[in-house]
Amino acid sequence: MELDWSMMRKMAVADEGITGNSSSLSTRPKVVNIGALLTVNSVIGRSVKPAILAAVDDVNADTSILGDTHLNLILHDTNCSGFIGTMGALELMEKDVVAAIGPQSSTIAHVISHVVNELHVPLLSFGATDPTLAALQYPYFLRTTQNDYYQMAAIANIIEYFEWKEVIAIFVDDDYGRNGVSSLGDLLAQKRAKIAYKAALTPGASVDDKTEVLTAVNLMESRVYVVHVNPDTGLEIFAVAKKLGMMTSGYVWITTEWLPAVLDSSAPPDFTSTVAAPLQGVLSLRQHTPDSDLKKSFTTKWKNIKSKETSSFNSYALYAYDSVWLLARALDTFFKSGEGITFSADPNLKNTSGSELRLSALKTFNEGPRLLETILSTNFTGVTGEFRFDQDKNLVHPAYDVLNIVGTGFRTIGYWSNRSGLSVNPPEKLSVKPLNSSANAKRLYGVIWPGETNVKPRGWVFPNNGKPLRIAVPYRHSYKEVVTKDVRSPQGVRGYSIDVFEAAVNLLPYPVPRKYILYGDGLRNPSYSNLVAAVADNAYDAAVGDITIITSRTRIVDFTQPYMESGLVIVVPVKKSKTSPWAFLKPFTIEMWLVTGGFFLLVGFVVWILEHRLNHEFRGPPSQQVITIFWFSFSTMFFSHRENTVSTLGRFVLLLWLFVVLIINSSYTASLTSILTVQQLTSRIEGIDGMISSNEPIGIQDGSFAHNYLVQELNIAESRIRPLKDRTDYINALRLGPNRGGVAAIVDELPYVEIFMSSTKCEFRIVGQEFTKSGWGFAFQRDSPLALDLSTAILQLSENAELQRIHDKWLTTSSCSTQAEIEVNSLSLSSFWGLFLICGIACCISLSIYVCRVLCQYRRFNPALEQSHDIPEPEPDSARRSSRRTLKSTSFKDLVEFYDKKEAEIKEMLRRHKRQVNGHNEHNGSPD
Repeated sequence: MELDWSMMRKMAVADEGITGNSSSLSTRPKVVNIGALLTVNSVIGRSVKPAILAAVDDVNADTSILGDTHLNLILHDTNCSGFIGTMGALELMEKDVVAAIGPQSSTIAHVISHVVNELHVPLLSFGATDPTLAALQYPYFLRTTQNDYYQMAAIANIIEYFEWKEVIAIFVDDDYGRNGVSSLGDLLAQKRAKIAYKAALTPGASVDDKTEVLTAVNLMESRVYVVHVNPDTGLEIFAVAKKLGMMTSGYVWITTEWLPAVLDSSAPPDFTSTVAAPLQGVLSLRQHTPDSDLKKSFTTKWKNIKSKETSSFNSYALYAYDSVWLLARALDTFFKSGEGITFSADPNLKNTSGSELRLSALKTFNEGPRLLETILSTNFTGVTGEFRFDQDKNLVHPAYDVLNIVGTGFRTIGYWSNRSGLSVNPPEKLSVKPLNSSANAKRLYGVIWPGETNVKPRGWVFPNNGKPLRIAVPYRHSYKEVVTKDVRSPQGVRGYSIDVFEAAVNLLPYPVPRKYILYGDGLRNPSYSNLVAAVADNAYDAAVGDITIITSRTRIVDFTQPYMESGLVIVVPVKKSKTSPWAFLKPFTIEMWLVTGGFFLLVGFVVWILEHRLNHEFRGPPSQQVITIFWFSFSTMFFSHRENTVSTLGRFVLLLWLFVVLIINSSYTASLTSILTVQQLTSRIEGIDGMISSNEPIGIQDGSFAHNYLVQELNIAESRIRPLKDRTDYINALRLGPNRGGVAAIVDELPYVEIFMSSTKCEFRIVGQEFTKSGWGFAFQRDSPLALDLSTAILQLSENAELQRIHDKWLTTSSCSTQAEIEVNSLSLSSFWGLFLICGIACCISLSIYVCRVLCQYRRFNPALEQSHDIPEPEPDSARRSSRRTLKSTSFKDLVEFYDKKEAEIKEMLRRHKRQVNGHNEHNGSPD
């Protein structure tokens, strides 16, 4: 009662001060009325009320702030009721308050904001954290605590850090709960996670209501729960969860700042083991307030407060304390700028006839817009740290402590700030040094999870609702080795894909209840794109089969690691080359044969010329020499010539020619072998380029993605594409060919083609290379955790060779070559003209050198020496010079006769002639 009388005395003084304000604006008022709205009997109220009273006392005691002006606090208890809170706000407005501290409830803040907007009274809320209150709709609402948007961003970062994809939100169904969870959903979506279910609790829900809600969520898949409720009833949720066995290993509980608000207000011995038992392993967030001397001073002051109802305080008390100081400093600046306080009647508020609401008693604060601007521009350091608004009217530097409840207390495992995200370093330290954005930077310390384990929970289980996993299986018409219906199996399906999936599931550390559902009628292959779309639309939980992983499908579902490599290939028919008695002539073209034969004769003739005068094997009657030329020429083809070459030039020409012959022989042998054994393509399509440029029809497997790929990616006319149902259609279409209603080629995935070719006796071949690279995988709904676990299991199957064993059990491979041998063309002169050119040049050079030598000898040769061995009469020098033969006086017959002589005879005659001339010169020069 002592507080009530004190407040009444202050209210009386306030009336005098305000009346004085109206008459003199230049004089500061003695008393300024400020309001406070809070639920006194609540977790937050029991901490905030003493803090607000202490702040008012401290401001009034500090003459450096408002001088002789005192703050008069008018406190109203909203009693956790939106209606009572609204009435209390109207009563405050009747007292001509210049600002109000509170409320702590977001629901009440929404209503009161409309009142203060009309009356121009700033509203400084230390507890209304609803993100939507930051809208431009509420210009006079100032949040002097952190926006829940940042708190939800911190939770989203924690979800991402632990790699969970789905959470269940448990929240109170009011403005505070709904809008906070809505922000969480938006932030999780940015990180490819989602809220799988929103479990709403009515405000003031009973224990039975909470039991019903928790029982329902316990039957669901996700085991990550985010609890966003009011502090006064939140602990009951964990008490119920403890009874339901939901605080054991495998569960994850994350709460917003309401839980630390409870625990901080219940310091030991209030925070007993009974209270803490249901909370073991819970993660929670608390508004971060840096340690400082001001905070320590407030802690000391709190211990000396006698009227407090709690042994400790929570963060809301700190923000409420700073809110009062913010208002006091703003008022000080406001008054120093020469402003005063006046109120005037609002013409929009009139008493209605017969109404007792007295709306006309509500007056507008004329200087409210100016005071609002002053508050927004005020900047100081309080017990919560730097206190300043950004352009969106949110406090700067939002940050939270990440807490882990252990034993009878909690441990700080990290921090979150809007600047650095998760970190083990306090935000104030990170603000003065560069951020460490490396992947190895430690972001959180280890967590002790429910069940007293430090192993990170998987975050999901198969729901305990008795519903197995709905798995769609394509009911194929063709290639039933891959997957098909099986009436004799309990599963109802069989095939290669089923065995791979079952083997992978058996490697998982948890059971997977499942039910296979056939997709399609079995009369034709179903559309796999439609099957994937059905999984994305939640018609099925997964699809198991030969589902090709392509870009368009990965946009709507998640695939496992490919268990089979695949890619599109082109299949065409082939035929054996028909044998011919003249097949030995096919390796070379006619031009090549003629040039080769001509060079055989040319080289033989050149070698005969070079060897004729020196080698007796190249001499004899003309007929014998002609035979020798032909024999020598063609015997070099087999390196079996028996004639030896003795001249240097002849050996040079023969050496080059034998090299040419070696190349020609090798090429001929290889070409003839290919011609006699090769399978020739009957289609003109020899690869992807030929297929695109051709206008002939192309076959594809019915239901395959190849149709869209050919039309959309390769721009092939849809009229050219022929869907084929099974292997029989494949064989018939390829055999008929495009001219008889069939197809020129078939485009299909490599695994199917290998199965097809294994039963066709090498009648068909693959041409070109694979022009897509993909694989078969199992499809799951987006963000399904099973996709990741099964991918790991498939890798294990591959490493232990189990995947290959399953492949060999179901799928046979073709013994034929997978690539078609291209039809061998005859070798033309263009491939060998370089060799012939080198050989021809060598022949020309050798002949030129030889002819020059012969002509030089012929000029020195005198036929008279051959007819007489007597010493000729001496001739004058002029006569001897004229005795040299000239080419002009030489007949072709003489030249041929000279060439036909042996080299040794010519040299002997020239030596004898030289000796005779030298002897005659000596005789003429001796004395008589």
